[in-house]
Amino acid sequence: MVVLIIGLIVGYLSGLLGKGGSAVSTPALQIFAGVNPFYALASPLPAAITSTISATAVYSRQKLFNRKVILLGALFGIPSTLLGAVLSKFLPGKTLMIMTAVFIVSIGGSLLYSFLKRKNAGEEAVTEEITPAHHKMIIIASLGIGFLSGLLANAGGVLFSSFFIKKLRMPIKQALACSIVLSALLSVPGALAHWWLGHIDWNIALLLSLTAIPSSYLGAKTAVRMKSPLLEKLFACTLIVFGVYDIIYTLMK
Repeated sequence: MVVLIIGLIVGYLSGLLGKGGSAVSTPALQIFAGVNPFYALASPLPAAITSTISATAVYSRQKLFNRKVILLGALFGIPSTLLGAVLSKFLPGKTLMIMTAVFIVSIGGSLLYSFLKRKNAGEEAVTEEITPAHHKMIIIASLGIGFLSGLLANAGGVLFSSFFIKKLRMPIKQALACSIVLSALLSVPGALAHWWLGHIDWNIALLLSLTAIPSSYLGAKTAVRMKSPLLEKLFACTLIVFGVYDIIYTLMK
C-alpha cells in the first residue's frame, strides 16, 4: 500500500515537473517503505518509462516539443547512460544517494535564484533559435547528464530541464516537455543496465508503474494550465525540499 501511494504522488509530480520521478521516489522508498539504497535508486526507473510516456501525450497536444533538441539529447545521452549504469556497481549505495541529493539541491537552488532574480516575473524566457553553437552545448550536456543518470539511476529529467531553462533559455513548459521525453528515452537503457546488475526489485517497479500512468497524466494536465512563474518556483522548491530531506535522512541512518 505504501508503494502504491508513493507511485501516485511521484507520478503526479513527474507529469507536473517534467521528470522521471527518481528524485522523489528514491528517498520516499527508503524513508517510508524501508527499501535498501540500491533497490530504492534503480527500481523507479521502469516506472519512469511509463509515467513519462503518459505525460508526453498531454505535452504533445500543446506542441511544446523541440525535435532537434530531443534527438541530439537522446543520441548522445543514451550511450553515456549505459556507461554510467555499468560503473555504478563500483560505488556504495549510500554514496550514490548523497550524490543524487546534492545534485538535486544545487540545481533547485540555482534555478530558484534565477527565477527570483528575474525583473519581470510575469515574463517567460524567450526561446532562442537552436544554432550549431547550441548543438555543441546540447551534445556536451547530454553526455554528462546521461552519464550521471546511469550512475545515479536517475532518468535525468531534472538535469535536462534545468539545462534547457538556463542555457537554451527555453520557456519552462517547453523545457519540461522536452525533458520528459528524454527521461523516457534514457530510462530504458538505464533500467536494462541496472536490471542486469541486479539493482531492480520488479515487485516495487510494477506497483510504481501501475499508479504512475494515470497520475502523471493528471500532473501534466495541471502543468500546462498553471501560470509559468508559479510553475517555475514550484519546480525549484520541490527539488530543494526533497534533496535536503534525503541528505539528512541518509546521513542519519
